[in-house]
Amino acid sequence: MSLQKTNTRTTVLIVMVLAAIAMRIVNTQVPALSNFTPVGAVALFGGAYFADKWKAYLVPLLALVISDMVINYIYAGKFTFYTSSLFMYGCFMLMTFVGTFIKKVTVLNVAAASVVAVLIHWFIMDLPFVYGMPNTWANYGTLLVKAVYPFETNMLIGDAVYGAILFGGFELAKSKFTALQGKRQLAL
Repeated sequence: MSLQKTNTRTTVLIVMVLAAIAMRIVNTQVPALSNFTPVGAVALFGGAYFADKWKAYLVPLLALVISDMVINYIYAGKFTFYTSSLFMYGCFMLMTFVGTFIKKVTVLNVAAASVVAVLIHWFIMDLPFVYGMPNTWANYGTLLVKAVYPFETNMLIGDAVYGAILFGGFELAKSKFTALQGKRQLAL
């Protein structure tokens, strides 16, 4: 693959990741869209499409960190960092890892990966110690139940919608522009 073809593909992937993550900032302004974000879809997308795996992890992670800083500035008036963010970033890396297993883009493969991404988020982010609570099974169970709706439900719907846009959009673009096709050609 030529260098220009690689640069074009990488640039398009980066722009798509940034555009999707920008929607996370927009969604925070509408309380009903709590957790209806592209976070899981972006992680899966990066894992599936970036040929260089360091880009698969770094580009979406940097986009997430930057969006966190912007969101925190909007709400707190300053750039703040929360300890729980480290767990979220860890979840994000695991979601990207799941995306690396998408060898063939199909609705079923992307949907299955989205469910796994939501489960990763649900089981890790609701651990009691993430929020400074006593680490008991009762607290964990309570947090898991409280998270189902609207948080994890919205995340699953968000992953489905943004996943369809990202994966479907890039597959469509690849079919029209050969410069976007990679060494390992993913197919519908």
